[in-house]
Amino acid sequence: MKSTRLMKEHLTGYLFITPQMIIFLMFLVYPIIEGFRMSLYQIQYSSETFVGFDNYVTLINDPVFLKAFMNTIVFVVCIVLLTVGFALFVASSVFDKNAKYVSFIRGSYYIPVMVSMVVMSMIWSFLLNPSSGLISYLARELDMGNVNLLGNKLTVMPVIIFVTFATNVGQAIILYIAAMIGVPKDLMEAAEVDGVSRIQMIRHILVPSVQSTTVYITIINIIAVLKIFVVIQLLTGGGPNNASVTLMYYLYNNAFKFNQLGVASAVGVIMFVITLLLSIPQLRTVIRAK
Repeated sequence: MKSTRLMKEHLTGYLFITPQMIIFLMFLVYPIIEGFRMSLYQIQYSSETFVGFDNYVTLINDPVFLKAFMNTIVFVVCIVLLTVGFALFVASSVFDKNAKYVSFIRGSYYIPVMVSMVVMSMIWSFLLNPSSGLISYLARELDMGNVNLLGNKLTVMPVIIFVTFATNVGQAIILYIAAMIGVPKDLMEAAEVDGVSRIQMIRHILVPSVQSTTVYITIINIIAVLKIFVVIQLLTGGGPNNASVTLMYYLYNNAFKFNQLGVASAVGVIMFVITLLLSIPQLRTVIRAK
């Protein structure tokens, strides 16, 4: 009797999650499996030819892919470090201030997050335009000559990194402020009584207390940066001379410009593996902390 009741309870639970599981399997699991399969084929319109790991060999021998791979790694490292560092600095500076002031800071930093990435990229394209952009105009007014930050191999990567960072950092600040507000006040008050400085309080109390938030922000930024496309497409097109090409932009070119779906699928598999390799250590840190 008891086992029958438990079975009915479990069956009810399974029935409730069945629609979500079907959607999950159809739109996440199946595309991943299909991507792995397609990476082993040479696909030309309606014909498929099994080539094994030839697509991966092609990628390894392609200098553009190697450049895209290195650029993506640089993007991931720089944006994650900048986002976590700056968001921690802002959040730890304002989380215990007046509620209206905190709300103003959160709203100010979150506005770029709410704006479409396409719109933000168009705004930055206007600002950075070498002929009619505001930045180039100011440089000419200051007798610095014509400035073309997006057309210079040395400056294009830092500019793209800054644009992406400035657009997305607001979300991390919101999450950190929320996490820090939830830190027990007893700890903060005890630290103040013991004469702990604010920097020591941030280092030894706040930062460890928001470790799970740091892991979450790190993972979502890794995923977001691996998928970076709109900024590259609208600002540089991967140039100059592939100086700003990323794995996602390389995948797009092979899939939709060169009709190399097998090669594009192989790039997608590599990106999937990179995401796993970068995310698993972070998740293990949270599990061990618990």
